[in-house]
Amino acid sequence: MGTSQDIYDEYRKQMQKGIMVEAYQGILNYLNELRIYFTNKYPDHFVSSSLYQGTMNLSFFAFNPTSIKAHGLKIAIVFLHKEFRFEVWLVGTNKGNQEKYWAMLKEDRWSKYDLVKDIKGAEAIASHIISQDPNFTDPIQLTNQIEGEVLKFIATIEGHLATRYN
Repeated sequence: MGTSQDIYDEYRKQMQKGIMVEAYQGILNYLNELRIYFTNKYPDHFVSSSLYQGTMNLSFFAFNPTSIKAHGLKIAIVFLHKEFRFEVWLVGTNKGNQEKYWAMLKEDRWSKYDLVKDIKGAEAIASHIISQDPNFTDPIQLTNQIEGEVLKFIATIEGHLATRYN
Protein backbone atom coordinates (compact mmCIF):
# COMPACT_ATOMS: atom_id res chain seq x y z
CA MET A 1 0.00 0.00 0.00
CA GLY A 2 2.93 2.35 0.49
CA THR A 3 5.00 3.62 3.35
CA SER A 4 3.92 3.20 6.93
CA GLN A 5 2.95 6.85 7.17
CA ASP A 6 0.73 6.49 4.07
CA ILE A 7 -1.13 3.69 5.82
CA TYR A 8 -1.63 5.76 8.97
CA ASP A 9 -2.77 8.78 6.97
CA GLU A 10 -5.35 6.65 5.17
CA TYR A 11 -6.48 5.16 8.46
CA ARG A 12 -6.95 8.62 9.95
CA LYS A 13 -8.97 9.76 6.90
CA GLN A 14 -11.24 6.74 7.12
CA MET A 15 -11.74 7.17 10.86
CA GLN A 16 -12.54 10.86 10.43
CA LYS A 17 -15.27 9.98 7.95
CA GLY A 18 -16.91 8.10 10.79
CA ILE A 19 -18.42 5.36 8.65
CA MET A 20 -15.93 2.71 9.76
CA VAL A 21 -16.47 3.54 13.42
CA GLU A 22 -20.25 3.42 13.05
CA ALA A 23 -20.18 0.13 11.13
CA TYR A 24 -17.72 -1.48 13.54
CA GLN A 25 -19.84 -0.46 16.54
CA GLY A 26 -22.97 -1.72 14.77
CA ILE A 27 -21.39 -5.11 14.12
CA LEU A 28 -20.23 -5.39 17.74
CA ASN A 29 -23.68 -4.35 19.00
CA TYR A 30 -25.30 -7.01 16.80
CA LEU A 31 -22.84 -9.67 18.02
CA ASN A 32 -23.57 -8.76 21.62
CA GLU A 33 -27.32 -8.98 20.99
CA LEU A 34 -26.74 -12.36 19.33
CA ARG A 35 -24.76 -13.50 22.38
CA ILE A 36 -27.62 -12.42 24.66
CA TYR A 37 -30.12 -14.20 22.39
CA PHE A 38 -28.16 -17.48 22.66
CA THR A 39 -27.79 -17.00 26.43
CA ASN A 40 -31.54 -16.57 26.90
CA LYS A 41 -32.67 -19.25 24.43
CA TYR A 42 -30.16 -21.92 25.51
CA PRO A 43 -29.76 -21.55 29.28
CA ASP A 44 -28.34 -25.09 29.63
CA HIS A 45 -25.41 -24.22 27.36
CA PHE A 46 -22.45 -22.13 28.38
CA VAL A 47 -22.33 -18.80 26.55
CA SER A 48 -19.36 -16.55 27.23
CA SER A 49 -20.22 -13.65 29.47
CA SER A 50 -18.59 -11.16 27.14
CA LEU A 51 -17.80 -10.60 23.53
CA TYR A 52 -14.20 -10.82 22.32
CA GLN A 53 -13.93 -7.73 20.15
CA GLY A 54 -10.61 -8.58 18.54
CA THR A 55 -8.37 -6.14 16.79
CA MET A 56 -10.63 -5.43 13.82
CA ASN A 57 -9.71 -8.84 12.43
CA LEU A 58 -12.29 -11.01 14.18
CA SER A 59 -14.87 -10.80 16.92
CA PHE A 60 -16.55 -13.77 18.57
CA PHE A 61 -18.23 -15.37 21.54
CA ALA A 62 -18.25 -18.96 22.78
CA PHE A 63 -21.35 -21.14 22.76
CA ASN A 64 -20.83 -24.50 24.45
CA PRO A 65 -23.27 -27.34 24.73
CA THR A 66 -22.34 -29.66 27.60
CA SER A 67 -21.71 -32.51 25.15
CA ILE A 68 -19.03 -30.51 23.33
CA LYS A 69 -17.54 -29.03 26.48
CA ALA A 70 -17.15 -32.52 28.00
CA HIS A 71 -14.58 -33.27 25.28
CA GLY A 72 -12.54 -30.17 25.98
CA LEU A 73 -13.96 -28.43 22.94
CA LYS A 74 -15.98 -25.29 22.38
CA ILE A 75 -17.94 -23.64 19.63
CA ALA A 76 -17.13 -20.08 18.59
CA ILE A 77 -19.52 -17.86 16.66
CA VAL A 78 -17.16 -15.60 14.75
CA PHE A 79 -17.39 -12.49 12.62
CA LEU A 80 -14.38 -11.99 10.32
CA HIS A 81 -14.18 -8.27 9.58
CA LYS A 82 -11.98 -8.25 6.46
CA GLU A 83 -13.87 -11.14 4.87
CA PHE A 84 -17.16 -9.63 6.11
CA ARG A 85 -18.73 -12.92 7.08
CA PHE A 86 -19.94 -15.04 9.95
CA GLU A 87 -18.41 -18.44 10.63
CA VAL A 88 -18.84 -21.10 13.28
CA TRP A 89 -15.66 -22.74 14.56
CA LEU A 90 -14.83 -25.88 16.50
CA VAL A 91 -12.03 -24.97 18.91
CA GLY A 92 -10.09 -26.85 21.58
CA THR A 93 -10.16 -25.46 25.10
CA ASN A 94 -6.37 -25.78 25.09
CA LYS A 95 -3.58 -26.57 22.63
CA GLY A 96 -3.53 -30.25 23.54
CA ASN A 97 -7.23 -30.70 22.85
CA GLN A 98 -6.94 -28.62 19.71
CA GLU A 99 -4.23 -30.90 18.32
CA LYS A 100 -5.88 -34.13 19.55
CA TYR A 101 -9.24 -33.51 17.92
CA TRP A 102 -7.77 -32.07 14.74
CA ALA A 103 -5.64 -35.22 14.36
CA MET A 104 -8.65 -37.42 15.09
CA LEU A 105 -10.84 -35.69 12.51
CA LYS A 106 -8.02 -35.74 9.97
CA GLU A 107 -7.46 -39.46 10.60
CA ASP A 108 -11.20 -40.06 10.15
CA ARG A 109 -11.02 -38.19 6.81
CA TRP A 110 -13.77 -36.00 8.12
CA SER A 111 -15.22 -33.84 5.38
CA LYS A 112 -18.47 -32.51 6.80
CA TYR A 113 -16.88 -29.11 7.42
CA ASP A 114 -13.52 -27.53 6.57
CA LEU A 115 -10.61 -28.71 8.69
CA VAL A 116 -7.73 -26.28 8.98
CA LYS A 117 -4.81 -27.34 6.81
CA ASP A 118 -2.23 -27.14 9.61
CA ILE A 119 -3.12 -27.03 13.28
CA LYS A 120 0.10 -25.25 14.30
CA GLY A 121 -0.89 -21.69 15.05
CA ALA A 122 -4.48 -22.27 13.92
CA GLU A 123 -7.31 -20.68 15.84
CA ALA A 124 -9.86 -23.37 14.92
CA ILE A 125 -9.98 -27.09 14.29
CA ALA A 126 -12.83 -26.88 11.79
CA SER A 127 -14.96 -24.06 10.43
CA HIS A 128 -18.08 -23.39 8.44
CA ILE A 129 -19.16 -20.19 6.70
CA ILE A 130 -22.58 -19.23 8.01
CA SER A 131 -23.24 -15.99 6.17
CA GLN A 132 -21.15 -14.32 3.48
CA ASP A 133 -22.00 -10.61 3.22
CA PRO A 134 -24.62 -10.65 5.99
CA ASN A 135 -27.58 -8.31 5.82
CA PHE A 136 -27.60 -6.40 9.10
CA THR A 137 -30.78 -4.52 8.14
CA ASP A 138 -32.79 -7.69 8.87
CA PRO A 139 -31.37 -8.83 12.20
CA ILE A 140 -34.15 -11.35 12.88
CA GLN A 141 -33.52 -13.19 9.61
CA LEU A 142 -29.75 -13.02 10.17
CA THR A 143 -30.11 -14.37 13.72
CA ASN A 144 -32.32 -17.22 12.47
CA GLN A 145 -29.78 -18.08 9.78
CA ILE A 146 -26.87 -18.04 12.24
CA GLU A 147 -28.77 -20.06 14.84
CA GLY A 148 -29.80 -22.70 12.29
CA GLU A 149 -26.30 -23.14 10.91
CA VAL A 150 -24.71 -23.22 14.37
CA LEU A 151 -27.15 -25.88 15.56
CA LYS A 152 -26.49 -28.02 12.45
CA PHE A 153 -22.74 -27.65 12.98
CA ILE A 154 -23.08 -28.70 16.63
CA ALA A 155 -25.32 -31.67 15.77
CA THR A 156 -22.76 -32.88 13.22
CA ILE A 157 -19.91 -32.56 15.72
CA GLU A 158 -21.94 -34.27 18.46
CA GLY A 159 -22.88 -37.09 16.09
CA HIS A 160 -19.28 -37.68 15.11
CA LEU A 161 -18.07 -37.61 18.69
CA ALA A 162 -20.81 -40.05 19.71
CA THR A 163 -19.88 -42.57 17.03
CA ARG A 164 -16.16 -42.16 17.71
CA TYR A 165 -16.28 -42.33 21.52
CA ASN A 166 -19.36 -44.43 22.38
